[in-house]
Amino acid sequence: MWKNVVALKMWEAIHKTSLSIALYNNIMSIRTERLGSVIKKDLGKIIQKSYQPSGAFVTVTKVEVTPDLMIAKIHLSVYAPGKDEDALFAHLEEKKVSIRKELAGKIRHQVRRIPELHFINDLTAEYVEKMEGLFQEIREEREQRNNDSEER
Repeated sequence: MWKNVVALKMWEAIHKTSLSIALYNNIMSIRTERLGSVIKKDLGKIIQKSYQPSGAFVTVTKVEVTPDLMIAKIHLSVYAPGKDEDALFAHLEEKKVSIRKELAGKIRHQVRRIPELHFINDLTAEYVEKMEGLFQEIREEREQRNNDSEER
């Protein structure tokens, strides 16, 4: 009887712990997503207002925040015809401290520590453009084949 009671108590403790870990992980993932969306909105405004060079358009497409809320990976889409994107990213890296300070002014009441910012070039738009070009080539080839088969 004694062994059964101890085993039952151990099972209850483990079950409660695993439930609380799962609940904690769920809460933390919701918190990281919320913080990411807040950073995305505020950082987008900051970059477009103060750090976007003329003739270029920078968009924050995605923000990933680590579970400990200490690092934020900022995915940026850059449209800068005739300009060097690497120079733009170098400029942002150079101004990272002041960008982070401005961000801190906007989100300081929501987090204890302002996450470290890591800027990443989001190449999704270029990938989509490349795929659209390939699809267009396929459409043109099909039209040409259809026209050739109709002429015969």
